[in-house]
Amino acid sequence: MTMVRSLLLISLCALICAATPARAADLPRSAYLIGYTEGRNDLPDGQYANWVTSRAYVVNADGTGRKMVAAALLKRPGSWTQFAGWSPDGKQAVILSLWESPENAAWERAHKTFRMTEGWLVDSCLLDLQTSQITNLTAIDRVSDYNTGLIFLPGGKGYGFTPLINGISKPYVMDADGRNKRDVSGQGDGFAYGYAASPDGTRIAYHENYQIYVSNTDGSDKQHIETGNPFNFVPLWSPDGDSLLFVSGEHYNCHPHLVKKNGTGLRKLADRGGYRGVVERLKFPDFHSESSDVPVWAADGKSVYFTAKVGESFELMRAALDGSVKQLTKSAPGVRHYHPSPSPDGRWILFGSDRSGVMQLYVALSDGTLPRAITNVPAGSCAMHGRWRPVADVDRPANGSR
Repeated sequence: MTMVRSLLLISLCALICAATPARAADLPRSAYLIGYTEGRNDLPDGQYANWVTSRAYVVNADGTGRKMVAAALLKRPGSWTQFAGWSPDGKQAVILSLWESPENAAWERAHKTFRMTEGWLVDSCLLDLQTSQITNLTAIDRVSDYNTGLIFLPGGKGYGFTPLINGISKPYVMDADGRNKRDVSGQGDGFAYGYAASPDGTRIAYHENYQIYVSNTDGSDKQHIETGNPFNFVPLWSPDGDSLLFVSGEHYNCHPHLVKKNGTGLRKLADRGGYRGVVERLKFPDFHSESSDVPVWAADGKSVYFTAKVGESFELMRAALDGSVKQLTKSAPGVRHYHPSPSPDGRWILFGSDRSGVMQLYVALSDGTLPRAITNVPAGSCAMHGRWRPVADVDRPANGSR
């Protein structure tokens, strides 16, 4: 009997040991970094009071090594930072440096509208993670006091960004040294946003007055992608550069759509089930304190991640290009998921959720299973806008503390 028990224990141990590496392999490696933003969301005095607490952070994809970055941008009172992206080689992080005067913030709250022609200074900066050196690209030969949306033009040809020119957002490009800033709107006079370059760097896409446009990177050959809808928002190039993904429809009633880069083959991919497409960050909502929550391509370009309303919750979904949709999360009523982002190798999905009662970031397998919180912000705060570093094991900074 003792021998039988011993054999059973040995067999059980063998099964556990055999299963453990397989399960561990399903969890994200710490070699991947994720950039994101932390900040308060419970202060009752409007969005400015909460915004100025925002800080850019990085964390390993297994939740270890949390570290605040770009602290040098916070010296001026009323300043905050926001994580905004990565360089293609993963060696630099894009950090938004933001400042607003309390007087302008008070005016905006009283009038329930933004006044970005004064009282603001917003720049797009590059942070070298190895040296901590910060390069403020939009301060070089400055064209605006409000500069966001920094993108990398393929082949090291420079950068794109969206400055406000006389209060109107415009697609601009600049050389790799930050100089020679120029308008590439093709003489457009509308408010442009959602600026992105094709993978081969030959074309750009953006929405202007909520209509989708595609042009050469210098603004020539500008073409309107006709959808028949009044609201079209944030076109994203497919990994192969053949198609664009964006939301289209009515404002707050828009859904993932696909179209070929030449404007043909337009089709609605999925329905968001009544989801307005924005996630409220604040416990005490202000006049425009919601964050856009847009669909994103899977790493292989064969499917799309998005969020949709299912019953009384807001769930993470995945749609194949044939329109078949799979629900990846199933939550209690009132739970919200937001800002999905696939890992560069396609194995995992990063997303935000308030399933714990606090807006944290989670990593799960690409099918939504094995979810794991990678942030631990306290009650009264939130974690937002998570972005995967495109390359693993690239000059990672030393681990921080939890």
